[in-house]
Amino acid sequence: MLTSEQIERFREDGYLAVDRLLDYDLDIKPVIDEYQSLLDNLCEQWVAEGRLDEPYSDLPFEKRLVEVYRAGCDYYQAFDIALPNGNIRADTPIHCGPAVFDLLRSPRLLSAVESLIGGEIYSNPIQHVRIKPPARVIETEDVDNALVGATRWHQDNGVALPEADETQMLTCWVAVSEATPENGCLQVAPKSHREGIALHCTISNQLGIPDVLIEQEQARPVPLKPGGVLFFHPMCKHGSLENQSDAFRWSFDLRYNPIGQATGRPHFPGFVAQSRLDPDSALDDYREWERLWHEARAQLADVAEIKSNRWDDKDPLCA
Repeated sequence: MLTSEQIERFREDGYLAVDRLLDYDLDIKPVIDEYQSLLDNLCEQWVAEGRLDEPYSDLPFEKRLVEVYRAGCDYYQAFDIALPNGNIRADTPIHCGPAVFDLLRSPRLLSAVESLIGGEIYSNPIQHVRIKPPARVIETEDVDNALVGATRWHQDNGVALPEADETQMLTCWVAVSEATPENGCLQVAPKSHREGIALHCTISNQLGIPDVLIEQEQARPVPLKPGGVLFFHPMCKHGSLENQSDAFRWSFDLRYNPIGQATGRPHFPGFVAQSRLDPDSALDDYREWERLWHEARAQLADVAEIKSNRWDDKDPLCA
């Protein structure tokens, strides 16, 4: 559980960084191993489809990803733990593996979450994995892809539907690799959770707060060691820096809210991660989690428009 001082700091600043909260061997390494196996399978598939010349199985994980990316293979959606907000097909890839499911339900993580939102914990489906390559290898069309390039300043309430405005949503940004200012760690604006909802615009296909509304001198980078977690309030303004290093930066965005509160993405499935009142209601089988996402994908396939936020880009600042 978090200390009373940590809880007070979170409430005061709108965010809290806790280094090495998660156990590397129990929480982080199984996820890394799972993604290495996933990449093995994807490379075999892409070679069979003629999209990749060879599987590059002799290369380390990160160098292999560079070759895959340069060949035009979309590893980032195949790795992601949520569907995109539009253009969903019946075969849009999504990863719902047991190690990621265990990370979502980690007792160490949920104990800290309970300190901030109580013991009835729902896994919110606004979630992502971001394995971001060095900026020098990113193709021009992907610079503003939030799964690949830098993430624009935004608020989590700003990228959800207004139904979640009263939800006690908590974001847990989990560092798998070390996160530094050089490789694109998150930056936050302390105490910005008290300022209300800011205008968000679609800028180069990414929803974010216009730069003129951000006081850059307030930005505070938040470096973390592997297993570290950055908790932040849904109204806290945050974004990521560009990855100027020679290595990938790997993180998970996980979100939770009290059971029964709106998630902000009603078309995507969440699940009960923990319940003190009804322990048996907590989901404990990753295959059911996977089934829920596949069911949602089938229902949303080829739907022309999926409303996922409140903005229409009509404000002059969005021009």
